[in-house]
Amino acid sequence: MPVNNNSMEVESEKIELDLFSDGKKSDRQAQLAVYVYQSPIRAWHWANMFAILILCFTGYFIGSPPPTLSGDASDHYLMGYIRFAHFAAGQTLVYLFLGRIFFAFTCNEYAKELFFPKFYKKEWFSGFYQQLKWYALASDQAPKYVGHNPVAQMMMFFGFVLPTIFMIFSGLALYAEGLGMDHWLYEFTNIMLLFFDSTQDIHTYHHLGMWVIICFIILHLYAAFREEIVSRQSMISTMISGWRMFK
Repeated sequence: MPVNNNSMEVESEKIELDLFSDGKKSDRQAQLAVYVYQSPIRAWHWANMFAILILCFTGYFIGSPPPTLSGDASDHYLMGYIRFAHFAAGQTLVYLFLGRIFFAFTCNEYAKELFFPKFYKKEWFSGFYQQLKWYALASDQAPKYVGHNPVAQMMMFFGFVLPTIFMIFSGLALYAEGLGMDHWLYEFTNIMLLFFDSTQDIHTYHHLGMWVIICFIILHLYAAFREEIVSRQSMISTMISGWRMFK
């Protein structure tokens, strides 16, 4: 039974549903559907995923190059292709991130959760603790949220948004080195050198940032698959259809 958010009672962004009072499935099942993620958000999510996968794969080999190929060097351009893919995916990520900021202000209220976790609300911390217990298998009650739950908001902000901003600035700073000091993009290098002693340090922390994002991806996948399978609400399918289902 699809319903819109305006007709539902939402307290602290949390949906309290007591669909099965005995905790067991009965012949009569109730199901709610809420349209959460609009098409621009879903398209951004999957495009962003592919860009990050390419960046991580190529970034690893840029930091740890494969063995030298046999034969004349002019016959091979392996690292050139890897670097080109990395630069192209990196520039794509910049535009996707700027687009996501735009969507945060033009799409529905759930599009803002990526950038504006509600740390200022007392209920948010209470929900954070309950959700953390659920993820740690210390609770058999799965809290239900229309948008991101508090733990997801925390992870998305500190595990994705802030690292992505750093990776964009540091990546552009390293890329600008090849363009020369007279290029306007070299200003990113100057900005990063205010915080680091040398561009080699920028490169080291840029490579470390890749591993931070990989760790985030692992936790993100764990939470998404676990919620999709164990809790009575949809996660992965929601990012495909836009509808969050509550059983």
